[in-house]
Amino acid sequence: MRVVLQKVSRASVTVTDETTGEIDPTFPEQRIGVGYMLLVGVSDADGERQVAWLAHKIANLRVFDDEDGRMNRSIHDVGGAILSISQFTLYGNVRRGNRPSFVAAGAPAHAEEVWLGFNDALRAQGLDVKTGRFGAHMNVSLTNDGPVTILFDTEELGI
Repeated sequence: MRVVLQKVSRASVTVTDETTGEIDPTFPEQRIGVGYMLLVGVSDADGERQVAWLAHKIANLRVFDDEDGRMNRSIHDVGGAILSISQFTLYGNVRRGNRPSFVAAGAPAHAEEVWLGFNDALRAQGLDVKTGRFGAHMNVSLTNDGPVTILFDTEELGI
């Protein structure tokens, strides 16, 4: 799995109706204040082990400032929330040519199952998790606080 974590002061997502191009009225805008906006990519090799490791690591990551201005507080410590967005393009390969190849991205059914399981694992860590819609065209807005952006790649980490 690949996760891009951005510490945010606010973030939101809307879904675009594929027929009209307007905001989809069946999907209410999802918003968070302080917390993390996560872009989540899944490969076919990903499963419960990667989900459990990432959920634990993200829930306990200390990147929020303490009273001395040091990154020493977790999302729990600041009462933050998570906005989780599925993003297969994190597996885009641009080594050759000018058009990315996405063959390393997980098959949609598998990727959706793993992403949903990841969101549930974050909730099991006691976190408030809001999400986009899997496979939809989404408009994501955020204010990166810091800026703080961290990349997790379970394959690179040997997880």
